[in-house]
Amino acid sequence: MPGARPERLRLENVRKAFRAATGEVDVLRGVSLALGAGEFGVITGPSGSGKTTLLMVAGLLQPVDGGQVWFDGQNVSGLGEAAAAEVRKRGVGMVFQKFCLLPHRSALDNVEFRFRYLHEEPRAARKMALAALDRVGLAHKARQAARLLSVGEMQRVAIARALAVPPKLLLADEPTGNLDPESAAGVMELFRELNRAGTSLLLVTHNPDWVAPGTTHWTMHDGHLARA
Repeated sequence: MPGARPERLRLENVRKAFRAATGEVDVLRGVSLALGAGEFGVITGPSGSGKTTLLMVAGLLQPVDGGQVWFDGQNVSGLGEAAAAEVRKRGVGMVFQKFCLLPHRSALDNVEFRFRYLHEEPRAARKMALAALDRVGLAHKARQAARLLSVGEMQRVAIARALAVPPKLLLADEPTGNLDPESAAGVMELFRELNRAGTSLLLVTHNPDWVAPGTTHWTMHDGHLARA
């Protein structure tokens, strides 16, 4: 179709279950989704509906039990851990709900470790980490320990870390769930700026403010995904 966006991410009939004391619990029940290059996707739904697991599967942090995951036209469903990490290095960023920062290391260290993981030379890694912190408005807090930052500042450090590789796809789990209204508005604007620059975004949230004109909205209930 003329004018159609090339696909960045596709999930096809994805199934995922976890073992519990009472037996297997189906978390994703035949989930299908397509997200185009430069598209902004939002998934809403109640807690326990499978939203976070969907993001973990999309980010190749959890293997699927059935179905397929495609990234940039490549079937990445059955990749091993090392190969999946290489796909993430090519341009998949993830912002976790609990930040996953090293509390006693500085904001700069937390971001710089990501660049070191990408095998950047130390001096270059530090320079790029500072630039990433500046992009989220935290260059002045670069040498402050993560544990001394506000919740909103911790979230922005986590976003700066996700920007270590200019991501083709950014996945975010409740990115404003723990933030005050002012910090939440700042994070929203940063994400929209990234999207305007061409990054595809897929986030899960309880916050209806994310569902705005220009976003693609899905709802999730009991492991099933549907367009809103």
